[in-house]
Amino acid sequence: MRRHKEGPRRAPRRAPTTVLVYCGAARTERSYVDGLKAMRRRSGTSVLVRGSGKAPVQLVRAAAAHRDRTPGAFDEVWCVVDVDQFDIDSASSEARREGVHLAVSNPCFELWLLLHHAHCRAYCADCSEVTRRLVKHVPGYDKARLDFSRFAAGVGDAVKRARDLDPTGTEHRRNPSTNVWQLVERILEGT
Repeated sequence: MRRHKEGPRRAPRRAPTTVLVYCGAARTERSYVDGLKAMRRRSGTSVLVRGSGKAPVQLVRAAAAHRDRTPGAFDEVWCVVDVDQFDIDSASSEARREGVHLAVSNPCFELWLLLHHAHCRAYCADCSEVTRRLVKHVPGYDKARLDFSRFAAGVGDAVKRARDLDPTGTEHRRNPSTNVWQLVERILEGT
């Protein structure tokens, strides 16, 4: 007769989570998300990243179409977009209809990168202004060749600072604001 060890029972393992991420800019955002994938704390989240270089509404449609071509393959679909000169309200409506999450930065993704190094609470007229601020902390910053190692140590700080700007993750009209922290937490924690 076999005796079973008494002790605490293990919680049942969750099925792995698969997240599809479409990035509006083909290089910067994609390089950042690829960097995040490398620092995941748990192996329970799988992330597929695509860059498209499309306007936000088109990006949402492309991400939804990708998901629909492979039913059941993805638990969540995200699009990383900038406000810049785009109509984010239309993209938000389309995302709600399609069941796609938006990670929006106002005015641009460089705001999210800046938050890895410093607070930014003052209005930012455009992306070039944010980039000028970012370069003070990351000399030689190159949008075309993002070096994630220059941001990795500040991910936690960026999450805290972004939450201070946009605690609910829904204030994309506020400048500056970003809810990229929600996607980052999803990738790193894999809840």
